[in-house]
Order: sequence, then structure tokens, then C-alpha cells
Amino acid sequence: MAALWPLPLLLSQRLWACLALTLPDEPHDGPPSAGFDASRVGPSVDQPGALRVFSLDYHHVQAPFEIVLWIMLASLAKLGFHWSGRVPAVVPESCVLIMVGLLVGGVIYGVRHSAPPTLSADAFFLFLLPPIVLDAGYFLPGRLFFENLGTILWYAVLGTLWNVLGIGLSLYAVCLLVPDSLGDISLLHCLLFGSLIAAVDPVAVLSVFQEMHVNEQLHILVFGESLLNDAVTVVLYKLFESFLRLPSVTGLDVLVGGCRLIVVGLGGFFVGLFFGLVAALTSRFTSRAQVIAPLFVFLYSYLSYLTSEMLHFSGIVAIMTCAVTMKQYVEANVSERSNTSIQYFLKMWSSVSETLIFVFLGVSTIQDIHMWSWPFVCSTLLLCLVWRATGVLLLTAVVNKLRRNAVTFRDQFIIAYGGLRGAICFSLVFLIDDFPKKRLFITTTIVVILFTVFVQGMTIKPLVELLDVKRKRALPTVSEEIHSRLLDHLLSGIEDVVGYWGQHFWKDRFEQFNKKYLRRFLIGEHHRARSSILRVYQELERREQQGDEEAPPPVDPRPGGRPLLPEEMDSIRRILSRNLQNFNKKTPAYSRHTLHQDASAKTALHRHQSLPERHTCNRSMLCPQRAQGEFSKSYRGRARLGRSHTVCSASPRRSDPPDSVDPAALNPTQPSDPEPAAEEQQSPLPRAPVERATKKQLSFVLESETHQ
Repeated sequence: MAALWPLPLLLSQRLWACLALTLPDEPHDGPPSAGFDASRVGPSVDQPGALRVFSLDYHHVQAPFEIVLWIMLASLAKLGFHWSGRVPAVVPESCVLIMVGLLVGGVIYGVRHSAPPTLSADAFFLFLLPPIVLDAGYFLPGRLFFENLGTILWYAVLGTLWNVLGIGLSLYAVCLLVPDSLGDISLLHCLLFGSLIAAVDPVAVLSVFQEMHVNEQLHILVFGESLLNDAVTVVLYKLFESFLRLPSVTGLDVLVGGCRLIVVGLGGFFVGLFFGLVAALTSRFTSRAQVIAPLFVFLYSYLSYLTSEMLHFSGIVAIMTCAVTMKQYVEANVSERSNTSIQYFLKMWSSVSETLIFVFLGVSTIQDIHMWSWPFVCSTLLLCLVWRATGVLLLTAVVNKLRRNAVTFRDQFIIAYGGLRGAICFSLVFLIDDFPKKRLFITTTIVVILFTVFVQGMTIKPLVELLDVKRKRALPTVSEEIHSRLLDHLLSGIEDVVGYWGQHFWKDRFEQFNKKYLRRFLIGEHHRARSSILRVYQELERREQQGDEEAPPPVDPRPGGRPLLPEEMDSIRRILSRNLQNFNKKTPAYSRHTLHQDASAKTALHRHQSLPERHTCNRSMLCPQRAQGEFSKSYRGRARLGRSHTVCSASPRRSDPPDSVDPAALNPTQPSDPEPAAEEQQSPLPRAPVERATKKQLSFVLESETHQ
């Protein structure tokens, strides 16, 4: 037994040798060693007889592993921001994410003694930007956007051109004044830098707007202008970049460039419209495979963006148009669960993209490539503020003459002050071809972004409170929604009568075209016939039976109850709006598009009380027996139109008994006898004399039976 004591020691040494973790060999140019390739299959074999139980191969999973770690870091930073007490009320979320990026970049630079990784322009434009634009377009408030479309285009197109040309020409003048350090910057380089520095990204401003519930007009003007401004700035950037690559720029080149702006914008619009209609048509046939229905929304949207970029059109315009086009048809075709999946996935995807962009913006600030110039940096900051403020004031002075609801001076100040710079200009500046002052452009862009995000983003909320900007009203009630739609129909009819082609006129024409052609072609028959009220009721019943935890709890009407969350109020408003739309579809619209041409069909509109019926009721006051026969004859004439329950009543006097109810009127299937004497014999009910009582006639017509 004493001779066996070295055996456990030998086994333990062998076990530790087998459990040893081996790192893969460094890549070399020589021939591959015998055994397995570590970069392909994992463990590498150093000796023919060595067998490893565990091994570590980091290079095999390096790319996806680091991507997941960055997303995890950004998500944890965002989660910590929302659990940080009063910090969200003072500091915008984008500021905190940039500070986290600065901290991480500093740690990486201190450990590695080299620049941390940066976000490439291709990764930004191909993977991070599309989800943000898709989310903005899919949840775009359609009615507000199209009612203010003229003003939004006025700000986005002319305002952007104003800022680009103003900033570019002014910076070129500054370069001429300081020829020693800035003399090698040309006019085209200044215009190129002006096109990228004019891109606004008011994420912090919009978050403040949502928190403080500013008026809807201000919110949609800032949101729509920033969304289309990005598309215009990218197109202008590519135009000036192509000018830089030419040996010389002539007047014909400028004219071709102007035509290219129009072609790029319209091309992106039609590409997005095509893919949006195809996505709506595809969703019509997903009733038997609802699981993959949300997938088509993301695939067709992303395909529209990639196709536009491939054809050198505007991908931002394409994906936004695709989202706006397919939304109403996709929501009608897919189930409620699929709609919920689409909404949550879009919000999650765009939120992760925005978080990664701001974190990498902070990380990329820690670089060795910075170049500083006080005249250029300070002039850029000042010119960005001055040219945007003057542009907003001048353009608003013109557009207010054409608007019914003028943009107030307070709203103009917030629009001008809310021009924050963000991810678009940060990514475009790295795409500039190498020239001696590229590092100065990168440094100036980062300084402008940090100044606008931290200074303007943190002071926008106190300014909104100080200026007492008009706040958004409470969510409209059902009565307000009905009156709003009534006014829309009324104004459309007035414009049609007077021959004025206003926004209500074109809106009515589009609704008629949409109802007559598009909805019949893009929405399935079973989805069109089904009532949204019934669909919501069945969904609530299903949640109650299954005990769904996501169902909103009942609201306590007592003062101590929990108030409704904004998400719950938006859900209630969306349900009421859809139900109201279905109600309007079932209610006959009194316009020249839907009125019948024949006289017999016009009477089918069943005005509740016509003039002959009033005379009949008046005559029945004096001669009940005679009026009863005439009433029976008139009822037979109306029986062709639909089944109607008609009750003739009179207000009793003192202690008189109530009026008798005619059984023939209550039961239209029984034949009515026109003879008064026979009528009195068949009616067992007593008749009480009524003198000078006001006769009332109430008619309830079943809509579903008038068309049978």
C-alpha cells in the first residue's frame, strides 16, 4: 500500500494538464500545423497525443461577442439613467449616454494607450440609421403631419439650404480673414462642411416636449423638420462631395446638381411608395401564417432603404415613405398580437440604435486626431446659432401669411433653439476624403455636438417653462373626435361647393380613392367586414379568460386611485379612433359622391320626420280614427324602405292615462285595417281623450335592413 501513494499525485497532475486552458497561437504565415485549425474549429493540438477538455478561442467569437458587450453596456447605461432619481428631470438621456461613452473611451485609451474603436460610417448608415427613421415614420402622426406638410417642407428644404449656404459662405470668409492657419480651406470644402453641420438631431428636445406635453403644432413642426432635414443634408453632402472630385465646377454642373436634388428626393419617394404598397399587399395573405407577418414590415422597409442607396436615391425618404404608406393597411390585415410585436420591436430597435450612437459618439471623442483652431471652432458655433435663428424668423414671417394657425414668436424661438446636432453630422464628417484640414473638421463637429447637446439640451426645458409655451390639451373625448370629423366633412363640402381646391378638398379626394380602390385591393375582405369594436371586445374577453398579466388594470375612479399612464391613454385614444372610423364607414355620408341619383333612393336616407308625417300627426290630434287609417297607408308606403318601429305619443294632461299604443304600428307584420270602426273593435285597449297635446313621432330604422 505504501508503494501506491504516488498514484494519486500522478493522476492529479495529469488531470490538471488536461483541464489547462490553451490560448490559440498567433496567426503566422507558415504552413498550418498538423491537427485542427484553431480559427475554424476551436481547440488546437500542439502534440499528437494531447487532448484538452476545455479550451479558449476568443478570436473565433470576437466580433459578435464585442457587439453584444457594447449593446449590453449601452442598455445598462440607459437602464441606470431611468433609475437615477431626479437626474432624468435635469439632464437629457443623450447627455448621460455621451458621458458614459467618454468614460469608457478614457478607460480604453488608458489601458491600451491607443485610440478606442470608432463607429464607421457604413455601420451607421446601413445598420443604425434605418431603424430610427423607420420607427419615426411608422409612428408618425399622420393627420398633424399632412396638415402641416407645407410648413414642414418650407423649413426642411429652404431652411436647410439657407443654413448650408449661410454657414459655408461665412466660414469661407473667416478662412480668408485668417490666411495663416486656414488659408488652405477652399470654398467647396466650406460648403461641404456647412452641409454636414446643418443636420439637426433633436432627440433631447423631443424627449423634453413629450415630458412637458407641449402643443401638437410645435411638436410636429420640430419633429417633421428634423426628419426631412436629415434627408436634405445627406443629399447636399453627396452633391458637394461630387463637386470636389471634379477638376472644375461650371454653371452647367450647378444646374445638373440642382436637378439631381429633385431626382434623388422623388426617386426615394417612389421607391418607398412601391415597397410600401407591396408590403401592404403581402400582409393581406398572411392570415394563415401570422407568425411571420411582422417580418415583412421590417424586410420591405429595409429593402426600400437599400434599394434607394443602391440607386443613389435618398434612403431616408424611401424608408419613411414606405412606413407611412403601409401602416394603415398592415394594421388592418395582421392580428392584434402581430401589431403589438411590430410596435415593440420597432421601439426596441430604434432605442438600441440611438443608445449605441450616443455612446460611440462619446467614445470617439477620445482620439489622437484632433486639431484645434480657435477662430474656426468659435465661428462655427456662432454661425450655427445665428443662421438658424434668422432662417426660422424669415421663413416663418412668410409662411404665417398662408397659415390659419400662425406660428407664435415663442414657438419660433423654441424651433430655432432646438436645432441640436447629433449622429448625422458626426458620421458624415468621417466620410470626407483626406485633406490637410480634415482633423479640424472632425474636432469642430464634435465640439458643436457636445455644445448643443449639453448646453441647449439641458436648458431647453427651463426655457419652455419660462416662456410659458402653449401646452397640449388633454386627450380629446369621443364627442370632440366626432365634432372634429364633422368639421372636416363640412369644410370639404364647402370647398367643393365654392370650387376651392384646399387641403380638405384633396383630403376628401384621396379618401374617396383610398376607399374605392386601395382598401379593396390591399385589405382582405374578412378584415374589411369585421368591426373593430367586436375585435376589441373579443380581445378583452380573451385576456380576462387567460388572466393576461399585460392587460391594463382597472382604473380606480376615486381620488386616491392611480392615474392613467401616457401609454394607456394613447392606447385608449387609438382604440376610440379606430372605432370611430368604422362607425363613420357604416354611417351614410351626405356628399355628392355617395348620394343616390334616383328619387326613390334619396328617400331611403330616412329623415327622421318628414313634412307629410308632421301633417299626419297634427290631423290625428283632431280626428284620431281618420288619422289612424291615413297613418296605416303611409306606413305601408314606407314598408318598402325598411322595418321601422314608430311610436306616436302625446303628453298626458293632469291624471289622464297615457296614450294608447297602436299594435299595428308596433308590429308591422300584422295587416293594418284602414277602417276606423273595425280598428276600434279589434283594439281592446282603452282610449283616453287628449286635448291639444303635442304629438311626437319617434322612428328607429335598422340600417342593416334598409339595404336588403
